[in-house]
Amino acid sequence: MSNNYVAIMAGGIGSRFWPMSRADYPKQFLDILNTGRTLIQSTYDRFALFIPNENIYIVTTEQYREIVEEQLPELPPANILCEPSRKNTAPCIAYISYKLHQLNPDANLICAPADHIILEPDNFRIKCLEALNFTENIKALVTLGIKPTHPNTGYGYIQYEQQAVSDNVYKVKTFTEKPDKELARTFISSGDFLWNAGIFVWQVKNIIVAFEKFLPEMHDVFDGEKVNLAGADEKSAIERIYPQCVNISIDYGVMEKADNVYIIPSAFGWSDLGTWASAYDNLEKDYLDNAVAGSNVMIIDATKNIIHADNKKLVLVQGLDDFIVVDTADVLLICKKDKEQAIKEYVAEVKRNKGDKFL
Repeated sequence: MSNNYVAIMAGGIGSRFWPMSRADYPKQFLDILNTGRTLIQSTYDRFALFIPNENIYIVTTEQYREIVEEQLPELPPANILCEPSRKNTAPCIAYISYKLHQLNPDANLICAPADHIILEPDNFRIKCLEALNFTENIKALVTLGIKPTHPNTGYGYIQYEQQAVSDNVYKVKTFTEKPDKELARTFISSGDFLWNAGIFVWQVKNIIVAFEKFLPEMHDVFDGEKVNLAGADEKSAIERIYPQCVNISIDYGVMEKADNVYIIPSAFGWSDLGTWASAYDNLEKDYLDNAVAGSNVMIIDATKNIIHADNKKLVLVQGLDDFIVVDTADVLLICKKDKEQAIKEYVAEVKRNKGDKFL
């Protein structure tokens, strides 16, 4: 148990959840589903069931340190690691892995995003412990795969061999990033594809071997500063390291190239909560299939909408079907649900026309 660690990745800006998610206060720090806990707090709660508090780390940016401290006061401040810039998941995972290797060479690490919804925390714990038990004894890089329920084009897919190498652990064959609808349907009907949840498990010494092999330049800069990552010079070491790192995901940089990647098929009520439509799926609906977050929302002749508004504000919606309506203090978004993947583009358009004021 003392060798088990978790790194919760919490540095993103969640632009597809604009205008609720802003650059200075992104979605992982919001209670998008009105549960009483923010996404990062819920993620912490899940891991605290089976990982010692002192072994839970948050990897975020300096900009969000105070928010993390405020939302997770039980966490030791030294366990909040701040990246000097956003460089995707590979440098983020390298940072925690090389640091932990200095503190405990036998560290067994789970890396997970801060903004996922998991409705069945007991099943999640079981799958994480299965993965930790497997990686403790085998030089493996493990990912948790979600059994697909529909041909979602916003998720990555992982194909795996049908013969188990251990109880419920399978060798990975291929990764496919966000296929079109037709291909997604083919994947699901084949029965040997799972959704890529972006939750990884490995011993830090084994992911470091993979960095050395597949991202050698990144390995060299982290390895050259490794003794500083667990000492007083950590902040300046990271500031020297990050400008030399390529912006790349761990999936592209390592997982798609390595030959010791395994997957555990899982079902624990997972959603990556990447878009407003995924929030719609996870919110309770009224009799007309409207999902409402806000105590003063009135709906007349409207169906299948998601409406998010401040409790202090009256919002009346009439005649809309299949829309996203998000009302904040300074921005009102009204957007068709089937255009939700374009919200990132709309945010870029706002930036071009209005600067950063509304971002």
